[in-house]
Amino acid sequence: MKIYTKTGDKGETSLFGGQRVSKTSLRIETYGTADELNSFIGLARSHGLTSLNEKIAVQAQNDLFVLGADLATPPAKEAKIPRISASHYTQLEAFIDEVSEELEPLTNFLLPTGTQAASALHIARTVCRRTERICIHARESEDISEDIVIYLNRLSDLLFVMARLENERSNIPETRWIAR
Repeated sequence: MKIYTKTGDKGETSLFGGQRVSKTSLRIETYGTADELNSFIGLARSHGLTSLNEKIAVQAQNDLFVLGADLATPPAKEAKIPRISASHYTQLEAFIDEVSEELEPLTNFLLPTGTQAASALHIARTVCRRTERICIHARESEDISEDIVIYLNRLSDLLFVMARLENERSNIPETRWIAR
């Protein structure tokens, strides 16, 4: 099978089920940005994450494929694809609690810095927040599950504590934000 199809040459793409939509659709923008997020999580993994963070990152990358498929499939379409559900974000909450057990309580805002892995996780966190904002905007005009927004919100929190854990395990002190 060839990688190019030429079906998108006029600025449109297909949703699952065949419906054609503009590549500028907020739905497409959301799952395109989720793909970018997935790539940044992959970048963080390439820097060598702790074993706990590696396990979590692999799960998050798989979940983001589910999220993309969910967004590419209109809710009215009867399809046998997995959808993002409460079980996905409750798993993230469990991961947040597990990672947070190893961290000092947060008392200040932190500058996004540290090891290369931590810095890549911070970039992923900011892309996750952008994905969430685009998704919320898309929900204003399209039928997109609230579970996707909740999932993205939890994932950004998880990426933050994962970055903190990378620095903690590498004995890199956190840089607190100091207002001047």
